[in-house]
Amino acid sequence: MDSDVSEFDYDLFVIGGGSGGVRAARIAAGEHGARVGLAEEYRMGGTCVIRGCVPKKLMVFASGYAQQVADAAEYGWDVQPGGFDWSVFRPRLRAELDRLEAAYRRNLERAGVTIHDTRATLADAHTVRLADGGEVTAKHILIATGGTPFVPETVKGWEHVLTSNDIFQMERLPKRLLIVGGGYIACEFACILNGMGVEVTQYYRGAQILRGFDEEARGHISELIRSRGIDLHVGADVAEIDKRPGGVWVKTTDGREETFDDVLYATGRAPLTAGLGLEELGVELGRRGEIVVDEWSQTSVPSIYAVGDVTDRINLTPVAIREGHAFADTVFGGRQVKADHDLVPGAVFTQPEYGYVGMTEEQAREAGPIEVYCANFAPMKNAFIGRTERVLFKLIVCADTRRVLGCHIVSEEAGELIQMAAIAIKMGATKEDFDRTVAVHPTVSEELVTMRQPVRTA
Repeated sequence: MDSDVSEFDYDLFVIGGGSGGVRAARIAAGEHGARVGLAEEYRMGGTCVIRGCVPKKLMVFASGYAQQVADAAEYGWDVQPGGFDWSVFRPRLRAELDRLEAAYRRNLERAGVTIHDTRATLADAHTVRLADGGEVTAKHILIATGGTPFVPETVKGWEHVLTSNDIFQMERLPKRLLIVGGGYIACEFACILNGMGVEVTQYYRGAQILRGFDEEARGHISELIRSRGIDLHVGADVAEIDKRPGGVWVKTTDGREETFDDVLYATGRAPLTAGLGLEELGVELGRRGEIVVDEWSQTSVPSIYAVGDVTDRINLTPVAIREGHAFADTVFGGRQVKADHDLVPGAVFTQPEYGYVGMTEEQAREAGPIEVYCANFAPMKNAFIGRTERVLFKLIVCADTRRVLGCHIVSEEAGELIQMAAIAIKMGATKEDFDRTVAVHPTVSEELVTMRQPVRTA
């Protein structure tokens, strides 16, 4: 560990108590003996634990039971489905978030981290100004403030909308909800709230939802969303919003008018850098306000580092954790460790889910000759009861090296399935390695090792 006890109050001061900042603080203090302070102005745990991945996944679980009950009846069970009761679920959700926040706090304290429950900003390259009074100095400062929902303030009436942060705090579920956006957050909440019995309409200004993901998977998910009863409109955008006695009135750019109980804007997230004092110190920011860092997560000011969504590299919790750990090991552990951003798997928790790793077909086509293997079918569980909902399995293979460049799965539990596929792909598995693997039968995932002929080449 590199520190000068006499010069600074801390060896490291972390601004932000989310997954990346907490991991960096814990490793620096608990494993490498650094004197660490951390400031969090809201709740410990950050976006993932308090207003993101964790509460969202619990809502995914809750929303899936309506379809399970319906399927159970078709399979012969005597079940009487009722309505979803938000007032039962909501306090349990709050209690679980309280428990997780307390666990984050305990783990920091056990590692010896000093916690400041207040907003922190930068006074200079080694000084942090605390909103509750006073200043502290640190040899190294780590910015891990994450991101925040983006709402376009150019839309008249934007102040009447909800964001993804608000969903978990709702006192009641709306009967009719408009979701504006076509990214993964918008699509996930459309499926979740539809599953809870909300009448969901979704507007997206682009030609197809889930921009940036594999085109074939995007189209497949779009059809599934509509088949679940979500009123999805692409090429549609909001021109004006107004709060009226009957609800929230919305006018679209093509002149349609509708009234909803609530409007949720899920139009992306922006790095949370405003007001930190970064620009005044000469910390380079990107076009979206993200902190520009090098491969070691170091900014243009040598004593200041940044990890997680605030850098807008790969905005996933496990990536932020890896970045925070690598930073702590490098700066305080005497080891040169870089976070690995290659072949990072992920999942979109629509219903059914979408799991992915590696290249999309479109990206792979630009890189060189490829073969595409694809299976699109109604799984046994659905076919038996006459449900037409289909799954999609897709492998993208380099025609020259035979390595699997990408895998895309749209299916129940796709998030679980893609984790296993990602291990093989990260190890450099070829299509022939997949082919040599014996199938587990009867399963949906056996398609990964039984697709023998490419459906197309490029």
